[in-house]
Amino acid sequence: MKISYFPGCTLKTMAKNFEDSAIASLSFLGIEMVELPRWNCCGTVYSLTSDDLIHQVAPIRNLIRVKEARDTRVVALCSMCYHTLKRANKLVKEDKEKLDKLNNLMYREDVKYNGEVEVLHLLEILKNEVGFNQVSKKVKMPLKGLKVAPYYGCLLLRPAEVGLDDPESPTILKDFLESVGAEAIDYPYETECCGSYHTVVNVNLVVERAHDILSFAISQKAEAIVLSCPLCGFNLDHRQKEIKEKFPDFKSIPVFYFTQLLALSLGLDEKVCRFELNFIDPRPLLKSKNLIGGV
Repeated sequence: MKISYFPGCTLKTMAKNFEDSAIASLSFLGIEMVELPRWNCCGTVYSLTSDDLIHQVAPIRNLIRVKEARDTRVVALCSMCYHTLKRANKLVKEDKEKLDKLNNLMYREDVKYNGEVEVLHLLEILKNEVGFNQVSKKVKMPLKGLKVAPYYGCLLLRPAEVGLDDPESPTILKDFLESVGAEAIDYPYETECCGSYHTVVNVNLVVERAHDILSFAISQKAEAIVLSCPLCGFNLDHRQKEIKEKFPDFKSIPVFYFTQLLALSLGLDEKVCRFELNFIDPRPLLKSKNLIGGV
């Protein structure tokens, strides 16, 4: 099975650990993610201004690339890319006038877009097409004894009409963790905002939010966090340096992309997980659980 794949910008830079582990894992499960040719940044943030059509050009152009690739579906890994593409798609499917205006803004050689493409997140592929029960059957190294707190953040779940799970009581990450043999830790901060782009202009706010999210997970005996957003990953992982400076008693906790745990459980070469790119090195924890060899 093949499916068009939109990587987005960060997966080619700071989140190569996300991309590499995803591509290797899906290949093992029999799915080839085919990177879109000529993709461009999705725009990162979906514009909430009703007459701001220019910010919809970027995501719709990517959906045109899917159509040009003769596919009707595209999968994203990054929560923000998924959110932006899906909301832009929903907008033009429901408003022909805006769709026509956007088509007129495209390159002359671009095909016309008519809303034919379905936007999916990789978690949806794993749940609905592979099946978590089938993932479990493929697991070669169950992550037994690893206590992981799922973190959804905002954009996988909200608004409800584009979210991939219940915005109040999501279970898809919990179900995923159980499919690879890990223990999912329940805690009330799993859908709280990490601070998002405030990390650029108000680091202190992000540090406080990240501290609350991580500390509560730790208080519930979580040994790691799992997520699917590179910006959330930056705020919850890389910002632990600033958290430690402001809250000296804070104890660091590793933060994983869900695909890293998937690759590990499938018994793939540890190199595809790219653990060296995680800010808080998860390898000592994994070694203590006998899930990897020496660090």
